Amino acid sequence: MRFWKASFAAAILLGSALLGVAQADSAAEKQAKGMKLIGTLLAGTGAGGMPLPEKFTKYTVEHLFGDVWQGDDLSLQDRSFITCVTLIALNREAEMRLHFLGAKNVGVPRAKLEAAITHIVHYAGWPVGMTALKVLNEVWPAEKEGNAK
Repeated sequence: MRFWKASFAAAILLGSALLGVAQADSAAEKQAKGMKLIGTLLAGTGAGGMPLPEKFTKYTVEHLFGDVWQGDDLSLQDRSFITCVTLIALNREAEMRLHFLGAKNVGVPRAKLEAAITHIVHYAGWPVGMTALKVLNEVWPAEKEGNAK
């Protein structure tokens, strides 16, 4: 009986150690996936210029972009569009600047953002829509007829 208890305890310790290694690998994987996505999504936005506290950076890279944005239940374009819509409704101008360009980077059509802004103003308020259109025009100017992408 003692042998069984000792073996069981050793197995638990070994399992805990292996789980710790797996979690460390998982954190490293999330870090790598998060950095790759940030590179794609936020290319050309100037993001990363402001130093952030270490834990905030870790949560942003590993959790937000390395985990939340990596799910297979929504496409990258869907996640980008939802993020833009949320930022519009909350009137978060600085983040709109990043994520409107991010939406462009991942293939969300500008016309879809314009339609979302037009819809949102009826629920979140006209000033919210005006701010969003101002930011959209600054960071992603409308193409002339025939040149639209």
